[in-house]
Amino acid sequence: MNEPIRQKMNDQMRQMRDISFGEKARIFSSDYLRCCLYIVKSDDPGHLFTKKLFSKLIATSRVLEDFLDFHGAKNNKDWFFYRELSAAVRHLSLGGYSQKHIINRLIFYGLPDSERFRADGEKTLTFLTNSLMKLAPVILEEARRLGIPIPADEFHARDFPGIATSEMLPCDEGDENAAVDHRKNIVKLASEFLGMAHLYEQKCFYERYSYDEIIAIVPEKVNEVEIRRHEMQVHNLQSHFDTYVLQKGIATGSEKLSRFRGFFSVVFHLLQTMGRLLHFYERHLHDVGYKDYYCSARDRMIRLVDPQILLDRTINYGLFYVCHYLSRGRGLAREILNENIERGSIEVGIPQNRGFHCRPSLLVAKIVQHYGGHVDLVVGEDRFDASSVLDIQWAGGKIQNEGITRVRFEGDVRALRDIQILASVNYGEDTFGKGIPLPRELKYLREE
Repeated sequence: MNEPIRQKMNDQMRQMRDISFGEKARIFSSDYLRCCLYIVKSDDPGHLFTKKLFSKLIATSRVLEDFLDFHGAKNNKDWFFYRELSAAVRHLSLGGYSQKHIINRLIFYGLPDSERFRADGEKTLTFLTNSLMKLAPVILEEARRLGIPIPADEFHARDFPGIATSEMLPCDEGDENAAVDHRKNIVKLASEFLGMAHLYEQKCFYERYSYDEIIAIVPEKVNEVEIRRHEMQVHNLQSHFDTYVLQKGIATGSEKLSRFRGFFSVVFHLLQTMGRLLHFYERHLHDVGYKDYYCSARDRMIRLVDPQILLDRTINYGLFYVCHYLSRGRGLAREILNENIERGSIEVGIPQNRGFHCRPSLLVAKIVQHYGGHVDLVVGEDRFDASSVLDIQWAGGKIQNEGITRVRFEGDVRALRDIQILASVNYGEDTFGKGIPLPRELKYLREE
């Protein structure tokens, strides 16, 4: 680069740095305020909020919020509420985008109870869009108070079309990878889904929570940090599926695998929505601080975004259906898992002196449950479900009555490997029936 060009670029950079805060506030607010004008002037709220509008609101509010944070708006009485409004728009729009995606894609998920779920989802989306419609005129009013010019050029409906058209591209991908053994990836996916379902088993509920019950668990037990961690886990699950199953053409033509993806995909997007709403509640509605202007901004925000409805939608819609679809998907996950696991058989001794009483039965069952694949405990001609403590103890009675010293386990080779390790240390007991330390390969038995 020659010297004149370099000098010209340096001069332009210097001019950009010399722009005043007020001028930059105008620049960074421009498209954001144009979106607000578009919302305020719309005469068709039912078709107003498309994914493209949500994405514009997300992008413009984020860059404005970053600009205001950089210049200390969090600690400035005049600018604090304008900054809070941009944060509100960003998080409600992120939740709205995820919710809109669920509604658009629901027909492809193949989920049970989809009509009831759609109605509940529409109710949630209506709350989010109504909140944004309440925020828009307040944002314009606050901009005027701060001396930020309202843009003269406006957005129009043609700038924010819906995502759907009447055309679909032909499905012409090949099946050149069909010969590849994909079972390992499918087994991994099904096992991880079952693990997530087990994790949420303790959170499952079957009746709507009252507001008092909700505030007893939010944010102490259900909070943004926890939900965002689970969101990442399910995102990794979906990413693995799309890379190693969908992209390789394995799911093409497999109705079962397509339905399976629908379960964890909808859970992922529900967790996305929950994470954004919980962040907004915890940071901006729950307890924003002790300063007068913090409290004043919070009180004004509560009048615009009802925290009671926000929490109702977060828990009685979001968490409810996360639990619901993880639970409903377990049967399909087990079916897919057992169709693809590698099967084997081992012969091992029984627990010395005391047989299959409570402790060894529980440890064997936990191993089988950990992997999710089916395993049978075979005693003579009889077969018992090795994931069931009760079944193993029934088998223990037969073993004791017939004086049997060795038994066979058949099924998922992953579980068989660990059962063999457990059997090698007398199922975690000494000869007096007291517990002993387990090998490091089985440490998950103590953690679960």
